[in-house]
Amino acid sequence: MFFNDIHLESNLDSLQLYDLSFENSRLGVELADVFDSDPLLPGVILTENQSFIGMISRRQFLEYLLLPQGLDLFLDNPLRVFFRYNHNDLLVLSAKTPILTALQRALKRSPQFASEPVIVCVAPADYRVLDFGQLSLTAWQLRGIETQVRYERTQAQMIQSERMASLGRLVDGIAHEILDPVGFIWGNLTHIDRYSQDLLQLIAAYQTHIPNPPAPLQALIEDLELDYLQADVPRAVESVTTGAKRLRDLAMSLQNFCHVDDVYPKPADLHTVLDGILLLLKSRLSSEIAIKKSYCQLPPITCYVGHLTQVLMNILITAVDSLLEPAVTNQVRSPRPDGTEPDIIPPTIEIVTAIQSQRDRPDLKRPGRWVSIRIADNGPGMSADEQEKLRESFTIQRRTEKETSLSLSYQIITAKHGGEFLFTSTPGDRTEFEIILPFD
Repeated sequence: MFFNDIHLESNLDSLQLYDLSFENSRLGVELADVFDSDPLLPGVILTENQSFIGMISRRQFLEYLLLPQGLDLFLDNPLRVFFRYNHNDLLVLSAKTPILTALQRALKRSPQFASEPVIVCVAPADYRVLDFGQLSLTAWQLRGIETQVRYERTQAQMIQSERMASLGRLVDGIAHEILDPVGFIWGNLTHIDRYSQDLLQLIAAYQTHIPNPPAPLQALIEDLELDYLQADVPRAVESVTTGAKRLRDLAMSLQNFCHVDDVYPKPADLHTVLDGILLLLKSRLSSEIAIKKSYCQLPPITCYVGHLTQVLMNILITAVDSLLEPAVTNQVRSPRPDGTEPDIIPPTIEIVTAIQSQRDRPDLKRPGRWVSIRIADNGPGMSADEQEKLRESFTIQRRTEKETSLSLSYQIITAKHGGEFLFTSTPGDRTEFEIILPFD
């Protein structure tokens, strides 16, 4: 039996519950007649003075009747006699218990009672009987739905991953095509700068040795505004050089971001990775959001640079999103210890790198040196409920149900790099994420 409105989060109150009750003073033959007239009835609630005391299941009642002298002993006597003989492992669950959880609880009973009905409490002093067969069938149907949902989610993730991989290869190819002409420009800018300086030096020498040029030359000098050209050419060359450098850095950042990690990790410059991500996010970083960087001296760190880039991108996007509204309203405030009116400070993202050891950080899970990357924002922070949901998303069960960018980041750091992914947040003050990677 299966109901159309049953879904993965359905509770026991979604199933058919039997509310027939018997006083223990009634005779066993009366219960036998009831079971005979309703072959689907799994059991009845047993009461004494209309108060719940237990349950009599169809299976056990019939088994006791088949015992020697069972008919004489249990049919013609009150049900309290049968109840004294019957030692049932009662399982009482709330009506709000999820169906899948209820099946797990039911199967943990002793083997002889594993298929016994379940008692469902729908309200104080209101108990019903749930057929174990119905519970089992519905739960396994839900398991099938759950498996199908997971399969479809996995397929969607595989398709999305393939799309992102194809997009990454496409962007990497575009970045490579950009770098080729930029390389030509960058390589020739040095010569153009030297040639322009030589020409300007030659013009200056002519002006020194021929202070009074012929009228046609003088007219040409005035027409070309030679004094302006001599001052503007170096600025123009410098401007082109700066633009070419920015374009080259942007294309290289795109290549690093789209980098497909190899089977083994490779050394990478984490500061270059961070600066590249900031360059890619420049369009989202409004002028009101300040970036403060405090980098230590770091050697190349062995990591999966493509995956690590994605993690850092996820954290920085989270920080930027939390600061967008304060950046518009200019309402980021720094509380004062004395409780007076807080100062208004600009929205800020702070990035700090450091090398630490277990002596500096006793909370590190193993000895050795570690690289710490801390990214903090002075946004509104997370509420206690939001923090709890984020921590739950790091668990395997929650990641299976719904994989978020931060839960994926946690998995990349902890499982793929053997590091730690930590965060702290103070409501109304700041949020800080910390990535800790093994150094040696």
